[in-house]
Amino acid sequence: MRDLVFATNNAHKLDEVRSIVGHRMNILGLRDIGCDEDIPETADTLEGNAELKARYVKEHYGYDCFADDTGLEVDALGGAPGVYSARYAGPGHDSKANMELLLKNMNGRADRRARFRTVIALVEGDDLRLLDGVVEGFITDGPKGSSGFGYDPVFRPEGLDVTFAEMDSDAKNAISHRGRAMKKLLEYLIK
Repeated sequence: MRDLVFATNNAHKLDEVRSIVGHRMNILGLRDIGCDEDIPETADTLEGNAELKARYVKEHYGYDCFADDTGLEVDALGGAPGVYSARYAGPGHDSKANMELLLKNMNGRADRRARFRTVIALVEGDDLRLLDGVVEGFITDGPKGSSGFGYDPVFRPEGLDVTFAEMDSDAKNAISHRGRAMKKLLEYLIK
């Protein structure tokens, strides 16, 4: 079975991707390869950050690698928080604080349209491939549900009456931005 590194130490994301991939390949996280560094995400785009992380692992550890960057893009906020989603309320990557700031900034706004967008950068040898997944939806008035992570309690996918945090992981993975991007990655890898 092929080993492929997913450049993350986020246990939630690693579990989600392993669930999507199943037994088709062995997905390793950064801790699995002995990488404890905080890989810089200094680009101003999701594509740039994903590429930085994947290339870092390839250059420093020698593994073929994929990395993702995900942003919540809210129309009424001009696409914010976008590339800064994980540190919207500050550098601490505090999901609760990020969600609270988002809801505060959305207070009184009629346009609640938003989308989650994930970009995956795959580095194999010297080759780079970029893939993306998008799910359209809306920002709710308040958090609902206890599953998922990040902004999941305040994001309701288009056509559904529940937030991501109210869905079980299989249902969420079937329609999520990361699930859609991972499907494209798997289709490419299987070819």
